Amino acid sequence: MAEFRKYEVGLGHVGSFQTSVRPFLTSSLNVPASTGTPTQVSFETVTRFVIITNTLAGSAPNVPLRFGFSSNGVKGVENNNYAILNNGESFEAEFKTTSVFLLSDSANECSASVVAGLTGIDRRHLATNWTGSAGVG
Repeated sequence: MAEFRKYEVGLGHVGSFQTSVRPFLTSSLNVPASTGTPTQVSFETVTRFVIITNTLAGSAPNVPLRFGFSSNGVKGVENNNYAILNNGESFEAEFKTTSVFLLSDSANECSASVVAGLTGIDRRHLATNWTGSAGVG
């Protein structure tokens, strides 16, 4: 009897990154002060792109938002492996990830929104445990 393999898409499947993606959006996220626990936004599948916005109005007192790809990274446990967005600023990039972490860069809370394009690639294909070291934030 012939053995059949089940075809499954993975990280190297170009078509998964060329086709339209399933939209993901969360807004009005309350992001804790820099001494708090980072907010984790998890995605059901691997992303094709991510857009992160500090949703505080530009006319309000500035409360910078840290974002990165691990809790330790945005907390600056080993290194400052995060980027910062001031009020009203956004960041967009084509990243393969399964979650982002958000934390205020001050003693005050801030707010954020996250938009992502979700591929059909199961999150288990990107199982790397990023700890906030080696430049991963």
